[in-house]
Amino acid sequence: MTFSLDRFDLDAFVRATLAEDLGGEGDITSQAVIPADALFEGVMDSRDPIVVAGLPIAEAFFRALDPDVAIERLVGEGQSVPAATDLLRLRGKARAMLTAERSALNTVQHLSGIATMTRAYVDAIGGTGATLLDTRKTLPGLRVLEKYATRMGGAENHRMGLWDAAMIKDNHVAVAGSVGEAVRRAVAAGIERIIVEVDRIDQIEPALAAGATHLLLDNMGPPMLREAVALVAGRVPTEASGGVRLDTIRAIAETGVSYVSVGRLTQSAPAADIGLDFAAV
Repeated sequence: MTFSLDRFDLDAFVRATLAEDLGGEGDITSQAVIPADALFEGVMDSRDPIVVAGLPIAEAFFRALDPDVAIERLVGEGQSVPAATDLLRLRGKARAMLTAERSALNTVQHLSGIATMTRAYVDAIGGTGATLLDTRKTLPGLRVLEKYATRMGGAENHRMGLWDAAMIKDNHVAVAGSVGEAVRRAVAAGIERIIVEVDRIDQIEPALAAGATHLLLDNMGPPMLREAVALVAGRVPTEASGGVRLDTIRAIAETGVSYVSVGRLTQSAPAADIGLDFAAV
């Protein structure tokens, strides 16, 4: 089963991760204790209710060390499962399984944790018409995977990086001299997607007049958000951002904004409790 993500090299990720763990010396414990011809069967399972993300990457770790390993995926990516659900069943070389175990588990735990938190936020704004977005608050080197996990949880991706949309923030405005001038410079540069962060109502019209295609309404409470949405009147998408929590997101979404972005999805999600138990064959 092929797994690929844009701008992500799965093979290179697996090689680098295993190399970091092996340190050039190998898995000295397994080499000393486990016979080279020993076989294991194993089951990866969830200990808590989770939204699953990362199983294809876990499989890639095991296959990298044992190309003949038999793997049965028991659930789908993005699937909500209860506690005590079996996720993967494996059978193959014991040394390879033990060597790959931590890298595989770390990845699935981290990505499933993100997907699980994301689903909670998606559910919290159900029926409001607003869409949940992630942010660029990701761990270096893991952005593509973490943003994949938010999609598995039901969110949409914001900018993937600095390259796919302009986002004009207060520091850009300070240098340019005004919101309008900053936007005009982005338009003159030929940029199609121009997101403008505003934290005051009086910045909205100058941003729109200059050519903003998306307004990020930063750290505004629900009353100000409603005022901003009414002023924009559907001319461009609106996005509420800044300090959004699970207990506040619904009130924010109900103001009529198009999007709500939440940095904590990738910045603060706890790892899912997932285990992997082996038995000798």
